[in-house]
Amino acid sequence: MTTPTRLLFGTDGIRGVVGRPPMTAETAMSLGRALTFLLKETKGLNRRPKIVVGKDTRLSGDMLAGAVSAGVMCQGGDVYLAETLPTPGLANLTASTRADAGLVISASHNPYQDNGLKIFDGQGYKLPDETEARLESLMADPQLNQNRPPAETVGRAWPIRDAVGRYVVALKNTFPKTMDLDGLTIVLDCANGAAWKSAPAVFEELGATVHVLGAQPDGYNINRGVGSLHPEVCAEKVLEFRADLGVALDGDADRAILLDHRGEVVDGDQIMFLCAWHLKKKKLLTHNTIAATVMSNMGLERALEKEGIKLIRTNVGDRYVAEVLRKEGLNFGGEKSGHLIFLDHATTGDGALAALQTLAIMKTTGCPLRDLATRMTLFPQILLNVPVAQPIQAAKLPEVLKKEKELKSRLGRQGRVLLRPSGTEPVVRVMVEGEREDLIKEMAQELAQVVAAAS
Repeated sequence: MTTPTRLLFGTDGIRGVVGRPPMTAETAMSLGRALTFLLKETKGLNRRPKIVVGKDTRLSGDMLAGAVSAGVMCQGGDVYLAETLPTPGLANLTASTRADAGLVISASHNPYQDNGLKIFDGQGYKLPDETEARLESLMADPQLNQNRPPAETVGRAWPIRDAVGRYVVALKNTFPKTMDLDGLTIVLDCANGAAWKSAPAVFEELGATVHVLGAQPDGYNINRGVGSLHPEVCAEKVLEFRADLGVALDGDADRAILLDHRGEVVDGDQIMFLCAWHLKKKKLLTHNTIAATVMSNMGLERALEKEGIKLIRTNVGDRYVAEVLRKEGLNFGGEKSGHLIFLDHATTGDGALAALQTLAIMKTTGCPLRDLATRMTLFPQILLNVPVAQPIQAAKLPEVLKKEKELKSRLGRQGRVLLRPSGTEPVVRVMVEGEREDLIKEMAQELAQVVAAAS
């Protein structure tokens, strides 16, 4: 099926530098209005649509939350304000409050100057491409301005009390009831982001000794020198405190980078394998199949095969993983970047949840994370970003496709070649992986040179 054309929405919502289109108060207000109109149109509600709004710790969060809320209310919807909350917490709250939709204001791992607008449906799932395209068309339709509800039907805004507490309870309930974290030491880096309150509470209340970093947000310091972009900070403290695990979250806490007791990063694909292996062992992995994106390492696929687990590849983006999980009736999948989706517990990637499930495996097996990680071997992988003016067009040029086909033929089943136009930057991503690092480096350079010359 052809993906609908979207100009505002990218891989994960609308994102950009605050104050420049599209990341303006006007865009946020227009989106609030369009979302409310769409909910009325598609759900046939005989009441005001109910939309939960949350944000991370960025300076611009209040401005954009106010603009979105104004758009919802002037179109006749009610806003329920969750204040600062991780993206997965907002998804959870949307579903648990029986809201019609949720909207989180965050630009994930980006610096504070950026922000974003991401929408969840009433069940807490990210919207499909078709719905985002429909929202864009409504935002651009002048008829929406003519369809203003009368004064007596204007919406209101209500605070959601103890949103963080509700999310903490939900996370703790995903951890085995017969276990606790007594005796374990954890270094937790919250990236000065949305999880600065919730994540420490979860691990502390389960009994761990927690050393917290990146929990002093000031509106400007989200992701700055801390969090998943800088795991070396967490690694240093893991060694200092002789911790069992390091957890480095990103700004909206929907993913985590995990570090073992030696302060070494354990790859997201390795964590995915461990979780899939453990779920299958407990007979909890539906259809003995998981979903992961095209960026996941071949080593993951090979290791899963040995365990009798099938891998379905998806487009890049945790929402595409979630779509495949739901379509195929699966309950686990994720991304190499650390977005792991445990569909039995959550509707989207959740960094704290991924860490809890990993800790449960460590407690069950009695093994440190480093020993568990050696169950899977990563293939060497080279990723190059080639700057181009038009990524989509550049990736489809005949000479580029010819070179890609040639390299795939040379590697055969001993490796993979992936050519992907970025959805967030003016680059084409060239990825080559295989058993011989010298060979794949050479091949990646060859393909990157053809892309650069052709465009």
